[in-house]
Amino acid sequence: MIKAVLFDLDGTLLNRDASVQKFLLNQYERLNNWLGHIQKKQYISRFTELECRGYVWKDQVYQQMIDEFNIKEVSCDDLLKDYVKHFKYHCVPFPYVTKMLEELKSRSISLGLITNGLGKFQMDNIKALGIDTYFQTILVSEWEGIKKPDPEIFKRALNSLGVQPNECIYVGDHPDNDIRAARAIGMLGVWKKDAQWNHVDSDFTIQGLEEIPPIIRSLIFTN
Repeated sequence: MIKAVLFDLDGTLLNRDASVQKFLLNQYERLNNWLGHIQKKQYISRFTELECRGYVWKDQVYQQMIDEFNIKEVSCDDLLKDYVKHFKYHCVPFPYVTKMLEELKSRSISLGLITNGLGKFQMDNIKALGIDTYFQTILVSEWEGIKKPDPEIFKRALNSLGVQPNECIYVGDHPDNDIRAARAIGMLGVWKKDAQWNHVDSDFTIQGLEEIPPIIRSLIFTN
């Protein structure tokens, strides 16, 4: 019997690619006095390339940008602080996030979230999506002192929800940090398809979040 669902954040509930693009456009326009000598498309595309979808932290990215584009009037620290302060205002959810969470909650499914990243920054983004109140537990790697794919962070979430691994499914977009790690401790893994990978060994593969409630219904029915 499935009693709980755990989710990843970036690339699963938060459309991070769209959020980053939206933020960068706003940052470029707000700081145009200092960034205007760079072409807008070039500024956005280079940042996107350097940060590798979030796997390179922004202090390194902005320092590289400053060096490459000869940015003199604003510092790396200024740009980083601007990112931390303003990114939450540009968070774009994937379609059906709220509707999907509402349906799972109506079925008395316990909900949790595990995300790698900085604590306050990630919590600000979760709150910006308006979904924080749906989760009974939220684990952010900085605050936990461990990060995915370490099995301990998954076990902490399961313990917090009071469920066993075989009573929980995990939904994420990363083959290793999410799906392989969750399945390794006995959870069902639902891969939210990402064009970056052609195939991921998962129990279920979905294109959109609206496909999750039918999966839950099918598992409850068959069990």
